[in-house]
Amino acid sequence: MKTILLKILPPGCAAALLLPLMAQAAPSGSPLSPNALATLKRMSDRLAGAKAFTYSSRSIIEVPARNGQLLTLFSSADVALKRPNQLRARIAGEAPPFDFYYDGKTVAAFAPATKVYSLTKAPATIDAMLSGLEEETGIRFATAPLLFSNPNRELTRGLTSAVVVGPTTVRGIACEHLAFRAPGVNWEIWIESGANPVPRRLAVTFTDRPDYPRTLVEFTSWNFHPWLGAGDFVFHKPKGTTEIPFLSVLKSTGR
Repeated sequence: MKTILLKILPPGCAAALLLPLMAQAAPSGSPLSPNALATLKRMSDRLAGAKAFTYSSRSIIEVPARNGQLLTLFSSADVALKRPNQLRARIAGEAPPFDFYYDGKTVAAFAPATKVYSLTKAPATIDAMLSGLEEETGIRFATAPLLFSNPNRELTRGLTSAVVVGPTTVRGIACEHLAFRAPGVNWEIWIESGANPVPRRLAVTFTDRPDYPRTLVEFTSWNFHPWLGAGDFVFHKPKGTTEIPFLSVLKSTGR
């Protein structure tokens, strides 16, 4: 959209649109803007300081089809986290729908539509569990860095660029738009301005994959004082379900 807009505008107007962005994205000769890093740390500290939280999200995910074409899938999620060792996510929509449970001892994924589940032993903390989640189960959460006990450490690992794009709004909420680069990934984040610096939008482009697939996530309904019991994170096998190997549970959804 920006490319098309700049092509049809007169040269002077195009330059006028670009200059403010360039001024913010050129932090005194350094590729890592101190302002961008400071805003990111404020957000990270807000998440790290919470003993528990819940949020809802809507995602747009690009995934490769068998013919190589990127398909665009829409999904939603409800996530609940309780430190140090409990996490639950309920994924719905076009992306493979499944329920995810972690109770400090096991990880479980359940696909309600096909009535299959997978179960495996897991490390004793969210950090340790997330670190090996994709390799062990095939599950990958684009938002996983936000769930660690130290999100700032995860988000800033290997950064080669950090810039402040500028102030904006996400669904009427004032936010600061930041952009970052690291080996294999370009990503942007929109952080709420003011006293509640939570993420409102996240865009990730995987530059180490063919065709650079993208994921866009919008966050709503942040709650830092949720009512969560230990049983909310325990998977109870429903009647009439079948256990299958973990790497197969997502394939069972037909995606």
